[in-house]
This record gives sequence, structure tokens and C-alpha cells, in this order.
Amino acid sequence: MMTLKRAWSAFPVVLLVACSVASAEPAPKHGLEGQPNFRDLGGYQTSDGQTLRTGLVFRSGELPRTTDADLETLKDLGVKTVVNFLTEGEIEYRGPDRLPEGVREISLPITGDIGGIPDAANMLVEARKTGDFRRFPPEFNPQVHEELVNGTADDQYAALFDILADETNYPVVFHCSHGIHRTGTAAALLLTALGVPWETVREDYLRSNETRAVEVTPRIEQLKSLAMDIEMPANERAQNDAAIEAFYVLEPAYIDASRKEAKKRYGSLNAYIEKGLNQSEGDLDHLQSLLLD
Repeated sequence: MMTLKRAWSAFPVVLLVACSVASAEPAPKHGLEGQPNFRDLGGYQTSDGQTLRTGLVFRSGELPRTTDADLETLKDLGVKTVVNFLTEGEIEYRGPDRLPEGVREISLPITGDIGGIPDAANMLVEARKTGDFRRFPPEFNPQVHEELVNGTADDQYAALFDILADETNYPVVFHCSHGIHRTGTAAALLLTALGVPWETVREDYLRSNETRAVEVTPRIEQLKSLAMDIEMPANERAQNDAAIEAFYVLEPAYIDASRKEAKKRYGSLNAYIEKGLNQSEGDLDHLQSLLLD
């Protein structure tokens, strides 16, 4: 893993032109017409009663289908930096982000061997084209979250924290394809670093089921329909249908797997942030000073 601060400078940067204190109320919704899973992480309450400021950090799914109205929304929000966890293959398949002129996009692609599937992110592109999810059974989803905190994304998440340490980068958006696995883990790490209780972190993760409901149901049916063109035994078709549903409808066990794996690897999720992502106590104090009231 990269241990130098500002490790994100090693990744491509593109200038574009064109995830007993009760949790706070859910962060304000800023869903875009072209990406319903775009939302503000602000508004959540920490264990010691502080609140994450709104308008500074947003989590999202991919942004190639932003409408003209969405571009105006992003301008109004003052977005300066977009962190993109997608691989080149994913971007080629779905298209590059469509953002307001002058927004800085930093590419931190995340993929790896997950559940015995090499380059899993790009292999999923093929599954989305055909509807064949047989290589991605339901248990693949918690495995993603395990691997993301087990070396697969250490460099990228460390880079994200370094980006967030620079106040000149705000407001910041970070995203993957659907805004659930890679982005959901990133959001969980950030919220944990800020002192937000895990119950709230889990609630934020599962909010993607609500924000994406309008697009998920037809997408599941579309993929099942695509898979009908593939010959497979009845039992495999049932397994394939279950795999599609499990990939698109999140369960608490998915994000909980990241916490359990970090605990196994470092003793706790906070220890993973400090040791695995090279974030010192001073770094975290600085981050909290930027984002908490």
C-alpha cells in the first residue's frame, strides 16, 4: 500500500469541460434526475453530539447521464471535485461523467480479485450486458465489502481521505457505478472516522435501497429478461435470478462485512482507518474540524 501522504497524486486527474446517541434525521436528499443515488452525507450526528455539515461531501452513483438541470444543481451546490472509483472498462461501457465546466475529476479505479473472480469490476460489466450473474452469487456481495478493506482498495481510500483533508477541494463528490459497494464502503469509512455510530452508518448504506427503488425494479426485470437468451438449467436460472436480486437490493450484512473484516485485520474499523489508510490522530482531528459542527 502507498504510505506517503497525498498518495492520490499518483492516480489520473482529469479536468472536465462541457454512500446511546440517536442518529440525526437523514441527510438532505439531492437526488439528480440522471442519478437518484446522489445525496449529501451531511446531517448525521456523531456519538458525542456533533453534526456533519451539509453541502460539503456527497456520495453518488455514476454521473454520465446528468441532465442540463442536474448540471445546474451541481453548479448551485458548488461542486469542485469528483472522485471516481470506476475502472476504464466501466467508464467505456457506461460513458464518462457529465459535469459542469471546470469540475476536477480524480480517477481512483477500484477492482480486484473478489470471491475468486479476477478483475471483478470489469467482469461485472459483462454480467450487466448479458444478465448472466452466475459467477456472482448472493455471497459475492458481502465478499466485496470484505475485500475492499482487506487490501483491494487501501490505496484508493487512503487517497480519498487525503483529498478530503484539503479544504480547497470542497464540495467533494465520490462515486462508483451504482453508489453502493465501493462508494458505500467509502461512506462508511468516512462516517466512522468522524465518529458517527455504526447503526447510523448502516442506515445510510441501506438508504440506497430507497433512493434507487425507481430504477432497481425495472433493471432487475431487464437483466432477468436478457438472461432468458442464455441456455441454462432451471436450477441455474433460479440461482441467476437470486444473484441479480441480491446484487441490486442491499442487505445490512453487506456493509457489516466490511466492519467485521477490518476488525479481523486490525482490531476495529477505526484502527483500519488509522493503520491501513495511514490516517494519524492529527489527520483525523483535522478532518473532523473541517466537517463537523
